[in-house]
Amino acid sequence: MAVRGRAGSAVSIHLVPWLLIALFFICTAAKKEPCDTCRRLVDRFHEGLEKTSKKNFGGGNTAWEEKTLSKYESSEIRLVEIIELLCDSTDFECNLMVEEHEEQIEKWWFKMRNKSPDLLKWFCIGTINVCCPSGTYGPDCLACLGGSEQPCHGNGFCSGDGTRGGDGTCSCKAEYMGPFCLECADGYYNSERNDTHSVCSACHEACKTCHEATNKDCKECKDGWREEDEICIDQDECAAETSPCKESQYCLNTEGSYLCNKCDESCSGCTGEGPEKCTECSDGYVLEDNKCTDINECESDEKICVGENEDCINIPGAYKCVCAEGFEEQDGQCVALKKTDEEIITQQNVASDAAQESINIHEDL
Repeated sequence: MAVRGRAGSAVSIHLVPWLLIALFFICTAAKKEPCDTCRRLVDRFHEGLEKTSKKNFGGGNTAWEEKTLSKYESSEIRLVEIIELLCDSTDFECNLMVEEHEEQIEKWWFKMRNKSPDLLKWFCIGTINVCCPSGTYGPDCLACLGGSEQPCHGNGFCSGDGTRGGDGTCSCKAEYMGPFCLECADGYYNSERNDTHSVCSACHEACKTCHEATNKDCKECKDGWREEDEICIDQDECAAETSPCKESQYCLNTEGSYLCNKCDESCSGCTGEGPEKCTECSDGYVLEDNKCTDINECESDEKICVGENEDCINIPGAYKCVCAEGFEEQDGQCVALKKTDEEIITQQNVASDAAQESINIHEDL
C-alpha cells in the first residue's frame, strides 16, 4: 500500500515508522555535544588499535611474521577492521560522524599518523573542529576564566571546557564562589590565599561564616547556635518555656538543632522516652510506681463483655470482646460452630470406642 505526497510521489506506508525513527535519532543527535562523540570515537579507535595489534599472528616463522606484521600494521585491511569497531549499531551520532569524515580518518591513517600521532588533537580539534584543547572553550577555543592551565583556578568547572560550546564562565565547587572561584562560600574560610590560588576549608559547625576553624572564630553563628562570650554555643531549644514539639511528643536536643520524638503509647504527654516519663497517662492506663501501667479491664469485678458466649481479652490500653472457643460471630451474635462431617465421624468413633471399652470391662467382671 502507498500514499502520495504533494508532488504525487508514492511512499510506502510501511516505511513511515522507520522514517519517524530516523527523524527521532537525527533530532536526538542534534542535541548531543559532537565533541563527546568525537572523543568517544577516538577512544574506540585506540581500543581497535590494541585489539588488532597482534591479530592473526603468534608463533611460527619469526622473520616472516615481522615482515608480514609490518605490512599489516599500516594496511587498509587493519584500518577497515578498526573502523568496523568504532561505533555501536545504536550509536547514531558516532556512525554519522564516521560516515561524514571517513576520508579524513583515512588521511590520518595513511599520511599524517607519524607526523601527528595524537588523533584527538589532529582529527577532533584541528580537522573537523568539534573540540578544543583542555582549558579552552567556544568556536575560537578561548582560554577559560582563570587560564587554560588551571581553569577556574582549580576550584570549579569551566562552561564548555574542551568543546566548541559554552561561554567559559565558572561553576564553582561547593566551598567556593565568585566569578573566578577564589572567594569562600558561607561555612568556609580561606586557609590559603594569594592572587591565583585559594583553598577554602570548612568552618566549625556552629559558624555560618568565620575567619578560622573553631567556634571562637565565627563571624556569625549558624541557626540553632547562639553567641555567648564571643563563642557560638548550642542553643537548647528543648529548654524553652514552651516546647517546640507537639503534645504527644517530647523534645530531644541535638547539636545545633532538636528532635521531636513520639511519647510512649501509655502517655498522654511526656518529658522523655518510656512510660516513666509521662506527664499524664493515656486512657486505659493508670499511674503506678511512678509510671503509667496498663489497666486490665478483664479483671474488673463487673463483667465487661456481656454478650452471650463472649470472652474478654486484654490489650495494651484497652480490651476486646471475642467469641468463646467453639463459637463464631454471626450478625453480632456468638453462635456455635457447625461441626464438619469429619468432626462428627471422629466424635462418633470416640463415643463408640468408649462404649466398647465399657462392655469389655463388664465382661471381665
